[in-house]
Amino acid sequence: MSKAQYAQRHDGRVVALQYLYAWSINSPASLVDDLRVFFEGQEQPRDHYAFGEELIDGVIKNQAGIDAQIRVLAQNWEFERIAKIDLAILRVAIFEMLHRRDIPPVVSINEAIDISKQFSNADSKRFINGILDRLKDQLGRDSRKAAE
Repeated sequence: MSKAQYAQRHDGRVVALQYLYAWSINSPASLVDDLRVFFEGQEQPRDHYAFGEELIDGVIKNQAGIDAQIRVLAQNWEFERIAKIDLAILRVAIFEMLHRRDIPPVVSINEAIDISKQFSNADSKRFINGILDRLKDQLGRDSRKAAE
């Protein structure tokens, strides 16, 4: 993957996190209209964030299963107490790890930790890493390679 492609995927993850954070607080009446307005406010044209839009769509469609996974993995932690921003970061990373086999799990984990450093607090990166590391160990595949 080229540096430009990596940067574009990172940008996509960031907008996915931002949208999903807002979505978790105030779910819109029309997802299509809300996404249009959201992407109009971004620095780059909407197609630059195509990967992010795939993540948003995937997380929303699979939210129940992703949240169930978080509840199991967040040992001794009440789901309702997880900060909304950390929850959005976890949802994006867990969606990638479970549904995007073209992305090595360690890439999803590293991106989630990097993004948490930018948008959350120092304690969050340890919490997020712990949950995603537990999931990585349960995947049954090489965490450093994309699945075939």
